[in-house]
Amino acid sequence: MKSTNLHSLPCEIRFSFTKNTEFLYTAATGLTELQLKGLADCKKNWTNIDDINRVFCSKRTDISDYVQEHWKEDAFFGYQYLNGLNPMLIRRCSALPDNFPVTDDMVSLHGHSLRNEMEKGNIFLCDYKLLDGVNANTINGKKQYLMAPLVLLHETPDDKLMPIAIQLKQTPADDNPIFFPTDSEYDWLMAKIFVRSADFSEHQLNVHLLRTHLLAEVFAISMLRNVPMVHPLYKLLIPHTRYTLQINYLARSLLISKTGVFTQFAASGGGGMITILKRSLSSMTYSSLCIPEDIAERGLEAVPNFYYRDDGLKLWDIIQRFVQGVLSFYYKNDAEVQKDSELQKWISDIFEHGFLSQARTGIPQSFTSVVELVKFVTMVIFTCSGQHSAVNAGQYDYDGWMPNTPISLQLPPPTTKGETSEATMLKTFPAINTTVHGMATVWLLSKQSSDFVPLGQYPDHHFSEEIPCALIKDFQGELEGLSVVIKARNKRLEVPYTYMDPTKMENSVAI
Repeated sequence: MKSTNLHSLPCEIRFSFTKNTEFLYTAATGLTELQLKGLADCKKNWTNIDDINRVFCSKRTDISDYVQEHWKEDAFFGYQYLNGLNPMLIRRCSALPDNFPVTDDMVSLHGHSLRNEMEKGNIFLCDYKLLDGVNANTINGKKQYLMAPLVLLHETPDDKLMPIAIQLKQTPADDNPIFFPTDSEYDWLMAKIFVRSADFSEHQLNVHLLRTHLLAEVFAISMLRNVPMVHPLYKLLIPHTRYTLQINYLARSLLISKTGVFTQFAASGGGGMITILKRSLSSMTYSSLCIPEDIAERGLEAVPNFYYRDDGLKLWDIIQRFVQGVLSFYYKNDAEVQKDSELQKWISDIFEHGFLSQARTGIPQSFTSVVELVKFVTMVIFTCSGQHSAVNAGQYDYDGWMPNTPISLQLPPPTTKGETSEATMLKTFPAINTTVHGMATVWLLSKQSSDFVPLGQYPDHHFSEEIPCALIKDFQGELEGLSVVIKARNKRLEVPYTYMDPTKMENSVAI
């Protein structure tokens, strides 16, 4: 979008008075509300974990408490790849990459060989190659460190996902050891900390900013430019663009500008951010935005306890049935889709400006059928609601306790084993001011507005015809049913997964 200031945005797409007041209040008082005000300028290092705990205790959630208690555990480290903030990286591994030379004698797999476990589908890989060679930020005048790790995980007979090997840089070398759970406590813990810090950057820039916020902006801008208000596509999509342009304007000015919090305090802030975003966009595909295809492509259909997948696939199906019903009412055949010039301009602009006219992304350049249109519009609504909720709503839950997801790290990783201690870990953690600014930011980004509109609620009543209105009621009923199922399941879970509960997710990218 082209906007020189907030007032250059059309008034009908700006925040309501309530939303504006609450957002600015939370942004201005985040450090005070978290009782961190006196620490915002302190550039010292943490000297013990108890001090981090005292700071963290000012604002907690049930899940952030759980994270603080279990962050060192291998099972919880693995669990976060499925149901934490970034469920988008993990994939089944059928052959080790050449640059990750793990052998059978290095890992313990309950008496099985690595090859056998791969053939059974029990080995998984998380590869942060997107971050390789990125110039890390300088914070408080000190060079920071951002790795591009490779992580191997094993699905155990008791259905846990356990890390079994970590290499912190992409190129194997003598000073780039592969770490294992059998290493000393702090060697292994430090390897996991470097991975979690890399995950912060991968999640915030690729999974969250690019693949929800910036995509939602592309969909919204193209609609506002090309589709008139009387058009069925406008009526269907306008609720899913609410507040998106203003929240993105604020993200650009408060988070990723030259003086923004992310630029000042994240390892990947500044020049590194542009490198990561460019690489992320060049590797983005249409299929990876459609959860049924994405899960199949990554080989994750049968992984146990994968609630992002379970809830997301059900949500996708519900949205798709609704979109199919509404669009089939207006488009009786493929020829009607092909002849709709406003629809064609909408997708053409998205292809050109959102995906830089790159055919290899798989994004349609035009719509030739009702089926194609239904799939694309389903993806748009899913991205703006369910997907954004899955990668946004839990930010304070998982990132509030800094040791679990450090925003930056101040020392390079160990190059030889056996030299790391708790003191090394504390010196490696981000400085106090970096930590508290990170905490205040994820607190703001996780806070729901009081004028939140959940998925499927349409207070503005854009449709007047009987059939679309009946389909909206059916849609709301199905979403309610999914919510009941999710709440029932969560009662038996040690860590509930709520981010895909339709009652808790917003219609649009609004925070």
